Amino acid sequence: MRNIQLILLVIFFFTFFNCQNIEVKKYRIGFSQCLSDHMWRNDMNHSMQIQASLNHNVINLSKFEAHGSAKLQIAQMEEMIKNQYDLIIISPLVQDSIVPVIEKAYDAGIPIILLDRKINSDKYTAFVGADNLEVGQTAAKYIISNSQQKKTNVLEIKGVGNSSPVVERSLGFHHEIQNNPKINIVKTIEGVNSTEILKTIDSLGPKGIDYVYAFNDELAKQVWDLTNKLQFEKKLKFIGVDGLNIPDGGIELVQNNILNATILNPTGGDEAIRLALRILNGKKVEKNNILRTTVIDSKNAEIMKNQLDKINQHQEDIVAQQGKIKEQEKTYSTQTNILKLVLGLLITSILLGCFSIYSGFKLRKKKRELELRNNKITIQQKHIQKISEAKTNFFTGLSHEFKTPITLILSSIESISDYKSVRDNKLNREVGLIFNNSKRLLRLINQLIDFRKVEDRKFILKASETNLYQFSKSIFKDFEREAQKRNIKFSMHSNNEFLKVFIDRNLMDKVYFNILSNAFKFTPNNGTISINIIDEATNFVKIQFKDSGIGIPDTEMDKVFMAFFQGSNNKKSSSGIGLHLSKEFVELHKGTIEVNSKNGTEFIITLYKGDVHLSSDEIIYEPDIIENPTLSFETDYEDDAFILKNDIDEDSKNTLLIIEDNPDLVRYLNNKLSAEFIIETCDGHGAIEKAFELIPDIIICDVNLPDKNGFEICNILKKDLRTSHIPSIILTAYDSKESYVQGLDSGADLFLTKPFSFTILYRSIKNLLFNREKLRRHHIKNIYKTEPSNNLANSEQEFINDMNKYVHENIDDSSYSVEQLASSLGISRVQLYRKVKAILNINVSDYIQNIRLEKAKILLQESTLSISEIAYSVGFSSPSYFSLTFKNKFGKSPKTYRKK
Repeated sequence: MRNIQLILLVIFFFTFFNCQNIEVKKYRIGFSQCLSDHMWRNDMNHSMQIQASLNHNVINLSKFEAHGSAKLQIAQMEEMIKNQYDLIIISPLVQDSIVPVIEKAYDAGIPIILLDRKINSDKYTAFVGADNLEVGQTAAKYIISNSQQKKTNVLEIKGVGNSSPVVERSLGFHHEIQNNPKINIVKTIEGVNSTEILKTIDSLGPKGIDYVYAFNDELAKQVWDLTNKLQFEKKLKFIGVDGLNIPDGGIELVQNNILNATILNPTGGDEAIRLALRILNGKKVEKNNILRTTVIDSKNAEIMKNQLDKINQHQEDIVAQQGKIKEQEKTYSTQTNILKLVLGLLITSILLGCFSIYSGFKLRKKKRELELRNNKITIQQKHIQKISEAKTNFFTGLSHEFKTPITLILSSIESISDYKSVRDNKLNREVGLIFNNSKRLLRLINQLIDFRKVEDRKFILKASETNLYQFSKSIFKDFEREAQKRNIKFSMHSNNEFLKVFIDRNLMDKVYFNILSNAFKFTPNNGTISINIIDEATNFVKIQFKDSGIGIPDTEMDKVFMAFFQGSNNKKSSSGIGLHLSKEFVELHKGTIEVNSKNGTEFIITLYKGDVHLSSDEIIYEPDIIENPTLSFETDYEDDAFILKNDIDEDSKNTLLIIEDNPDLVRYLNNKLSAEFIIETCDGHGAIEKAFELIPDIIICDVNLPDKNGFEICNILKKDLRTSHIPSIILTAYDSKESYVQGLDSGADLFLTKPFSFTILYRSIKNLLFNREKLRRHHIKNIYKTEPSNNLANSEQEFINDMNKYVHENIDDSSYSVEQLASSLGISRVQLYRKVKAILNINVSDYIQNIRLEKAKILLQESTLSISEIAYSVGFSSPSYFSLTFKNKFGKSPKTYRKK
């Protein structure tokens, strides 16, 4: 205990009496100003000094005036380099001669900030200032906008010398004027050359010049003074640059109607100091820090002056506060010394509490260690949970991939069994379908097995000498038909078609297949996919796979080859192990695979030439690759050679919308159902919009879709007035209880799991349409009820109730049209027609007319109104037309019906 107190006492006194010697490091900043006795430069110096005074505790600012001498400015720079200033701010007089000394300072490790002017070198840390090209362009745009499309002559007064502001402002002004043929720069004069200016004005006559554009406000004022003495009949318009808020500055000249406008050119003095502090504090800064500019004219001069006055006043207040703070610091120093004396008297009591503090510290340390350990365990648990979820998602996705091919296989077999006598081409189509999907299923199963082998490190490379071009060509041909169907430009090139390398053909085939499958999956129709084999002069060969697909986000590039990874922009179902296996197989060959993503995705495989990188156990002999056409189903089952006989009238067919992203399943259902239905298809993109457009009679929808899933699509369609009546069938690979509940919640009429029987699907479609027809007859029977049905409180009955209400509200309006009814219901005329046709099998116009006639029947029986009054009250434009329509509907004239 005594030792601890002694140690704490020593530490306390050491710290107590030495803390006063600790001073905050101050940075030395040197500023070289190129010109003196210039309003704009003086304003720059002032703003810089104010900003430096606000940070006087961390920086010392030294200002050097070059007085327009490049030689003097170079000498000042050498002095700052010699004295090892922490940072140098310079407004260079010229662009060339001063460059070597600036580069010398930069190479010495001193940060360089260029203020207002640029140099012909990139050896500087940052530039602060206005974009002088933009300044010139802004002035030109102001003249163009105020010229009112009239021929306008402009006299340009250019600055003296070849500094970057002089050159760039003139260049920007000329570039913008060149694009407008009605604006003419009559002459460019360097500086206020009175003789040249008067000579130019005399040569053009008193009305020859409209505008005078000067390099800055001072030059503009000098030219104004010169021309004002001559008392021209026509008043010239002057435009300057700088826009200072000082006496005789640009803003005051605009207010006094001497200048028509001035272009604001911020000095950047305060911004240079702020930028210097960021650099000295090790923060990253932009190379070019462009200050914004604007036009100040009579419209906004007063506002700009008020704002700048407030800013200047605020800065002066801050400077005054800084002075008070310094006085307070002196007072604080005195009070601190007194406080130290008082604290000395409290040392004894502090030491007595040290032990308890130390004990508490130890307890908190232990507690912190336990918290860190618990956090680590929690992180590990979350990681394990993520791995478990990834595996679950993997097998779920893989299950979905398996079940669609199985559905096609079983349905095809069922389809074959339905025919007693099968034609050769038909049998070939069905067998081709079974073969293609069996091959795909086999690849998926093999991929799962390969993944387990890779995880257990059980793969043994079996490399044989192979013609790389022929090997690639054989796989290329497997994808050619898919490219043709989707109009994808699919190409392959090699600079050496005879190059042979040692590869395991089985494994490399899987690598090719995985990469090309992804390319075709994510490349849109009419896109491009290419394979390029490059035999390099080195000991390597590169194989490039390039597509124009959706690409891979930059933030996910390092995760592409991870197992179970799926990109954030990947809306398609996949296992997530294909590229992981491809990387493992390439690395078994001692090669590398890399990925780039710019305007699509590019995979580059690099392999060794020769066999020196392989052991003898990894090399086998295999014959050369030859094309084997013995078993080929390239014709595929979508061939149009066989079409079911269609005995149903086209006008009598119901419309079936199939929303499915598996093209094989879509083509299969299309072939099977097109004899009895008008088939419309959608791969999931824009499915809802297509349903709204078509208003089909029935919808078949898959669950796993690239945009919205089937449950979401069904839910949206069932809740929308336009499509709520359409029966829907959900197809899915998920057969869990949760999936069934989700399907029912979405409003689906039927829920079929894959693999499904085509016969069951077909009967289900027919039953749903039959039930829809029964419901339609019920609605027709109750077509003119105005009160809701207690038995059918569904969306269709509500739709009919709303429609009846709007018609009855406007029944006496003979001009009430189908368009007005559709507008009241919030749908289009076409959608109203299709909806009413689907529910009631009647034309909308006839529907409205029938309600008018039914109302007329009631009035004929129950009222004493005349037939003409009744005709007008139910919306007929003439009694004669009413009588004719009534007789055609009920077989009796209104007069005869009333007598009955």
